[in-house]
Amino acid sequence: MATYNKRGNRPKTKEEIQQNIEDGSTTAEVFNTLDETASKTEAFVEKNQKYIFIVIGLVAAVVLGYLGYNEFIAKPKQVEAMNDMFQAQKYFNEAVNGVEKDSLFNLALNGGEGKYGFLDIIEEYSGTPAANLANYCAGTAYLRLKDYKRAVEHLGNFKSDDEILAPLAKGNIGDAFVQLNQPEDALDYYEQAANMRNNEYTAPMYLYKAGAIALELGRADKALTYFEKIKEEFPNSTEAATIDVFIGKAQVLANK
Repeated sequence: MATYNKRGNRPKTKEEIQQNIEDGSTTAEVFNTLDETASKTEAFVEKNQKYIFIVIGLVAAVVLGYLGYNEFIAKPKQVEAMNDMFQAQKYFNEAVNGVEKDSLFNLALNGGEGKYGFLDIIEEYSGTPAANLANYCAGTAYLRLKDYKRAVEHLGNFKSDDEILAPLAKGNIGDAFVQLNQPEDALDYYEQAANMRNNEYTAPMYLYKAGAIALELGRADKALTYFEKIKEEFPNSTEAATIDVFIGKAQVLANK
């Protein structure tokens, strides 16, 4: 916590006291200063001790309440939510990696075998990390099912600082807006995704997508900036393999 010094009269520091001694101030003056400060402090505590104890009590109650909530309510609720989400996550993983994707994504969203789907988790465990993750998975499932408006809704509700998931959520919203024929919105989200993290996976991918959309919108200068950044900062990325072609195309269009 930041601290500050109030202006005006204040107790002398040890250094000032020492300086006073060295300057010829009497020992009595030094002790008078210390006694005066101590007396004022004691008087304040005596006069206000009732209120001080109340404040201390309130702070302690808040801290203990917070710790108690986390220990006895939040943590068990999160564990329960993750357990209930296990089957939905299993369907989702199978859909991403296997066949019959549409039916599996639907099961992941709505539940199956008497188990919760992601939509149930979001409703029943609102405010938990599990519900937050369920929003990401639900949004991605809707994107795969070509229900782009619901994809945008759920991905927009997902909040994370994760190195990969955070930019992927923004980028997936961009993908949904491309399919909704809203290139301006798509570009905005691709730019957000590209700038969120500087890793070798998501940054060049979304710089590339942002550049492609910028070209489509007639913003060749902006596209050129993104393509050149891929070449300079991410030379080992997949996108860098053919980036010279796109740089050349952007340069031609920018010079027209």
